Amino acid sequence: MTNAPHRRLGAVVVAGLVPWTVLLVGRDLTLVFSFGLVNTDPLALVTVYDYFVRFTQGLPRFLEAWGTGVVLYLLGLASAVAGVVWHEDRRLTAFALTAAGLSQVSVALGFNRRLGSTAVPVGTVVLLAVVWWYYWPALRGGGTGD
Repeated sequence: MTNAPHRRLGAVVVAGLVPWTVLLVGRDLTLVFSFGLVNTDPLALVTVYDYFVRFTQGLPRFLEAWGTGVVLYLLGLASAVAGVVWHEDRRLTAFALTAAGLSQVSVALGFNRRLGSTAVPVGTVVLLAVVWWYYWPALRGGGTGD
C-alpha cells in the first residue's frame, strides 16, 4: 500500500492551518484562516461560524469569498480524506483546492482597496502549491488513481 494518499491528506490539512490572508492595517495584524479570523490587537479569534451566522450585519461583501473558499476547502479536505479511507477523485480535490485558493485573491483585493490596508493572499500560494505538487501529475495524466 502506498503512502501517497496520506501525504496528500497531510498537505491539504497543513494548507488549511496556515493563514490564508495576512492583513496589516496600520499596526494591527489580522490573520484570516480557514477556521476563523485572528486579530492581534486585542488578541481575539472570531470563528467562521460566528462571523457568518452571528455577525452578518454590515460586513463587507468581498469577505463572502472567504466563506466560499472555506466551503470549497472542506470539500477538498473531504475528498482527500476519502483517498485515505476509500477512493479519492483527485480531479475533484484539485478543483476544490484551486477554487479555494483563488477565492483569497478576492479577499486580498477587497482589503487592499481600503486606505491604509495591506493584504497578502498567502493561502492562494499555499493551496495552489499543494495542487501543483500533489495533484498536477494526476491531472496531467488524466487519471484519478495512484
